[in-house]
Amino acid sequence: MKLFSAAAAIILAGVASPALAQEPSRTVERTVKSAPNRDTQIGVYVNVQPDCTSGPLPTIRLVSPPASGKVVVKSAKVKATNYKDCLALEVPAYIAFYKSTADFLGNDVLTIEVKFAGGRTEIQKITVNVAGGIGQQKI
Repeated sequence: MKLFSAAAAIILAGVASPALAQEPSRTVERTVKSAPNRDTQIGVYVNVQPDCTSGPLPTIRLVSPPASGKVVVKSAKVKATNYKDCLALEVPAYIAFYKSTADFLGNDVLTIEVKFAGGRTEIQKITVNVAGGIGQQKI
C-alpha cells in the first residue's frame, strides 16, 4: 500500500496518546464527497505515542453499513514530519474506503466504531455525498 500524508491522518484519527486515552466516548459526524463506483478515502486511523513510535492500532467495526455501497479497510504506512515533538516518523495505519454502486447518486450514510487502546471509543457517522463528475476526495 502506498504511503499517505500524516497531516490528514492525524486530524481524522484522533491520534491516541496516554492523555487522550482517558477521554470518554464521543460521536463525530462528517460529510465526504465521492463519485459513483469510485474508491473514496473516508478515514485514516493511527496511534502515535509521545516518543514518536506507533502504539497498537485501534479496532474498527462497521456499526451500520451504507445502503448503496461498501466499506473496506486496508493496511498502510503513514509518514509525517514536524508533528508535535516528532521531527519525522513513519507508522502503520488503517485506511477506510467507501465505494458506491455504479448507478447510485445521492447521500449514503454509514457508522464506524473506532476503539483505541486504553478504552477510548469514537463513533463516526459519515455521510457520503455521491455525485457525478466529482473526483476522489482525500482526507
